[in-house]
Amino acid sequence: MTAALAVNPAPAPAPARDGDTTSVWAAEVASSEWPRLEADAAADVCVVGAGIAGLTTAYLLAREGRSVIVIDDKAPGDGQTSRTSAHLSAVLDDGLGRLERLHGLDGLRLAVASHAAAIDLIDSICASESIECGFRRVDEYIFAPLDKREELDHELEVARRAGLDVEMVPRAPLDRDTGPCLRFRRQAQFQPLAYLAGLVRLITRSGGQIHGRTHADTITGGETATVQTGHGPIITARAVVVATNVPVNDLAVIHTKQSAYRSYVIGARVAKGAVTEALYSDTLDPYHYVRVHPGSGHDTLVIGGEDHKTGQDPHPETRWDRLTTWAREWFPMMGEVEYRWSGQIVEPVDGLAFIGRNPADRDNVYVATGDSGHGLTHGTIAGLLLTDLIQGRDNPWAKLYDPSRRTLRAIKEFASENLNVAAHYADWLKRGDVASADDIAPGQGAVVRHGLKLIATYVDESGGRHECSAACPHLGGVVQWNPAERTWDCPCHGSRFDPYGRVVEGPAISDLSQVDKDPG
Repeated sequence: MTAALAVNPAPAPAPARDGDTTSVWAAEVASSEWPRLEADAAADVCVVGAGIAGLTTAYLLAREGRSVIVIDDKAPGDGQTSRTSAHLSAVLDDGLGRLERLHGLDGLRLAVASHAAAIDLIDSICASESIECGFRRVDEYIFAPLDKREELDHELEVARRAGLDVEMVPRAPLDRDTGPCLRFRRQAQFQPLAYLAGLVRLITRSGGQIHGRTHADTITGGETATVQTGHGPIITARAVVVATNVPVNDLAVIHTKQSAYRSYVIGARVAKGAVTEALYSDTLDPYHYVRVHPGSGHDTLVIGGEDHKTGQDPHPETRWDRLTTWAREWFPMMGEVEYRWSGQIVEPVDGLAFIGRNPADRDNVYVATGDSGHGLTHGTIAGLLLTDLIQGRDNPWAKLYDPSRRTLRAIKEFASENLNVAAHYADWLKRGDVASADDIAPGQGAVVRHGLKLIATYVDESGGRHECSAACPHLGGVVQWNPAERTWDCPCHGSRFDPYGRVVEGPAISDLSQVDKDPG
């Protein structure tokens, strides 16, 4: 008997408070319900990460008769999949014109086809396996401010070349006039945790094992691959799939080709049917995206955007304020904001995920990363592609998503992102955020200089002081305090830690180093 994922939206205070980042999906998954791996184990495939990429891969492999073990630090769905805005779209938000420039028309067509296939697969699984998750086909509308209307004309031409079902319409079906916009047919939406709950049921029914509270310390490829867990047991497998949003087994190769961003989301009630069910987005920078989450007695508007690079905004809480201001202009009928949260988007320099064999590793170690804001479809593509690779089959998308690829047309993006990272290593020369830990308010954190050292100092609500090295254990960036979510965020490659320095998000796989208490 397996534990169930929580899938019903839970009530949240209205209005939302500082530090309250409750998702509308109510990702209250108690990892204690999922048994920790307590002894050595073996399987055909070990999947590290129990989000949509890992669970889809495990489900498809189990369906083909492979034995699978899935492990996660927490519990199924308790990572970035629970923080999605739950759009299912083949209209890639990096811009179809940009993707055509970077990958050519054939590459763009393959990318669009792969995302459409991912939506079709979710549709098929929901129907054939009787997963009740509110999956439904909806149209998607993209609109632009007046001075950018010519961009829509260009995107329309490219979208048609890519094979999308698209047309220009006079306006989106909103109370406020959007002006001409693009309408894309047969996109979709669903309740992501309900879908993952269905995959969990199917994996365990097929004999697959799922273990929470099981941290992967070391992943080693070879004729027999091994995963050394943090608390002792070792998993041996013919293949290992690392599906952890960012690969925790890769030190630098992939991380130089992608960057971490925080994206912000709010949820607010509207009357049933007050907003037409569809996907909506604009072309502002930063842009906004909207959809309707149907409920009993009322609907919830899910509004996202206002992205910024992880660890590179000292006042991220203002992003929710900006979202709310924008939303009230467009949807004056919405009630108080009841939910708000943020998620980690991993943006490759060329706009497409890295899915396949891990560079500079043995052939039986695979990764899935670089969601590029389309984590649900990229994660499902990963399941399809990695299953084919592990099963020894050709896949038409393999070259497009190859983690070893070099997209020469993206050299400017590559240089820009890595110059940004390099600039943040100069943080080691700074004085610190405050002169003394005595200047830190209860419930907040700051980086304090102690001689040659920078100390990440958190002061809890009772005034207790908790100090760690400010050096990210991944590649030594200086972490920054995130007052919106009370985390330490690395501005170099996006690792994140709780107030006490415990790792909550990779690529770091270990905590911030503890230091002695300030003798002063």
